[in-house]
Amino acid sequence: MLLAIDVGNTNTVLGVFEGRRLLDHWRVETSTRRTSDEYGILVRQLFTHSGIDPAKVTAVVVSSVVPPLQFNLEKMSERYFRTRPMFVGPGVKTGMPILYDNPREVGADRIVNAVSAYEKHHSGIIVVDFGTATTFDAVSPKGEYLGGAICPGINIAMEALFQNASKLPRVEFARPPHVIGRNTVHSIQSGLVFGYVGLVDGICARMQADLGFPVRVVATGGLAPLVASESKAIHEVDEFLTLEGLRIIYGRNHAS
Repeated sequence: MLLAIDVGNTNTVLGVFEGRRLLDHWRVETSTRRTSDEYGILVRQLFTHSGIDPAKVTAVVVSSVVPPLQFNLEKMSERYFRTRPMFVGPGVKTGMPILYDNPREVGADRIVNAVSAYEKHHSGIIVVDFGTATTFDAVSPKGEYLGGAICPGINIAMEALFQNASKLPRVEFARPPHVIGRNTVHSIQSGLVFGYVGLVDGICARMQADLGFPVRVVATGGLAPLVASESKAIHEVDEFLTLEGLRIIYGRNHAS
């Protein structure tokens, strides 16, 4: 069995695979203050809750955008799963040429998502990932990573509004009844939901024009379903895109 861990700035998503099958997945808060033992106990408890035997894990693969956690995750993997984890980064075979000025600058999660989406569709792709940042990544029909765009994430925008405008409340990210809000909560929700839908559709349209080949737009991340339900650009939501990408990249580096 393979334990896949995607460490984001806000949340960490874990999934356990038996072959190609995702047995279960969990989302926990990312905390740089959590020790390797705390991570180990937490992960083993999640396994127990799902009725999965942690002793059957033979490999661990990690993509992380939080460098301070690397040491603790390494120790956790070695102590609790008796295996050295594979971190997605320079030197790891992804099977995808990275046509970025400096390939080392590209976040591991962005490469993992691109590999996963291309493996599924084998066509031109734009991946939109709604994480701490909202990222857009373009892949050519030949499977080359071309680059993309990075915007402040939806939660960052909501928090900034609440922190910096004295009278504006913190609101739930939910679709308001009308675009023209008739109270402050609905007005903020309209700006956030339809503002981000406009941002996604606008950037995807500009990328599409720039690329000059047909693309499939795949969205992932916690807030993807709500934005996708209003977006004209997004073709599909793939909740497990990153976990699947980790499984694929692990396989490419450990082909039997």
